[in-house]
Amino acid sequence: MSSENQHFCLKWNHHQNTLVSLFSSLLDSNTFVDCTLAAGGKQIKAHKMILSACSPYFKEILLEHDDMHPIIILNSISFSELTAIVGFMYRGEVNVSQEMLPTFLKAANALQIKGLTNDEDTDGGDETDE
Repeated sequence: MSSENQHFCLKWNHHQNTLVSLFSSLLDSNTFVDCTLAAGGKQIKAHKMILSACSPYFKEILLEHDDMHPIIILNSISFSELTAIVGFMYRGEVNVSQEMLPTFLKAANALQIKGLTNDEDTDGGDETDE
């Protein structure tokens, strides 16, 4: 057996945790942001790649509007809901109060946020009954 036929699998053990931490850091420092979301008269900057990866709703909007730095105005949700949703998209978790939970989930559903909606299978795979 020649050494040309050997293949090696190299794995970064903490890859997912590191990326989540880096994405969160980029959001917190407004580094490389390329999109602005607005709600309740306030704005939060984000990354198109993260938004489109976490939401078919945002992906469709961003594909239709190829502006360098689009501003997406969300009239039907509060800024605190938007902030919590963006935090969830970047970190994979969020803490919301019991009072805010119903409107937060309604907003997440309207924005089709993966992990917070009933429609998590967006790749066309088989659906399973719970």
